[in-house]
Amino acid sequence: MVLLFLLLAPMLVASSHLPADGEAGIELRAGYRVQDLDWVDPARGRAVPVKLFWPDAARSGKVPLVVFSHGIGSARDGYTYLGHYWAKHGIASLHVQHVGSDRALWQGNPFGLVSRFQQAAGEAEAVARVHDQRFALDQVLAGAWGAQVDRARIVAAGHSYGANTTLMSAGARVVRDGKTIELRDPRFSAAIVISAPPFYGDADFRPILAGITIPTLHVTTADDIIRIPGFGSGVDDRLKVFDAIGGAHKVLAVYRHGTHNVFTDHRYFDSREVSEQVKQATESLSLAFIDTAYGHSTAELARWRSGHRALLARYDAR
Repeated sequence: MVLLFLLLAPMLVASSHLPADGEAGIELRAGYRVQDLDWVDPARGRAVPVKLFWPDAARSGKVPLVVFSHGIGSARDGYTYLGHYWAKHGIASLHVQHVGSDRALWQGNPFGLVSRFQQAAGEAEAVARVHDQRFALDQVLAGAWGAQVDRARIVAAGHSYGANTTLMSAGARVVRDGKTIELRDPRFSAAIVISAPPFYGDADFRPILAGITIPTLHVTTADDIIRIPGFGSGVDDRLKVFDAIGGAHKVLAVYRHGTHNVFTDHRYFDSREVSEQVKQATESLSLAFIDTAYGHSTAELARWRSGHRALLARYDAR
């Protein structure tokens, strides 16, 4: 029994020091920098490539950090629009690539594609992803970056398969064959869950998710549908995840339009207008949520809702 869903979208250790301006591999932008780092977890012998968005605001004070996990078949550069946006607003983000379920799945014999995706969606890779996320966070906090991270404001985030990774790190408890899988990382104090898949094989998500008590943001669309035989999943599953999750503070935004992949950097089935509207709305929603999650007024979320009513099929804040 797989731990989570299968999505077919159309589509050595680096040193942990804070690089100087102009150092090779650094992309300098106005107000922030971007760097690809190719780490290896020696305990598992597994590569953990990352893309780090680092705001200049870290020079004058500690900054929040988002650790982002991609969907199946994607990579560390699959959601850069979020990294750029967060960095412009003083939030660092670490986009982790999961080598057992990344874009390499698309390579090889096309007749083996379904089999490769099924294996990548299995329990072993689901667990490995959480350890990737944990190792990458370890690297940042142990290096020179660590002194500039506000450890009280570290957010787990992810899309699709990455949303499952996020939920596991946030405290989900899954029982398979009499064995409890619990991988909570207490360093995460909020979570952003985009297009969360169901936990296949479980009709009731409450025993799995009720133990998650940190603030959570859930984002989906009315057309957020996975059409894979044996792994079908619609927006109702995203709503079940939202309803089942614990915590005193959780927010749900359901856009009227947009497919499952509208949240990625690429545009497949969505019009340019829908793609841009959903991405821009999600950017500002995530920022408002992070502000609210860490003790600021809920006014930002209220303003966001007021300004995006035309895009929303449903909005819920508890």
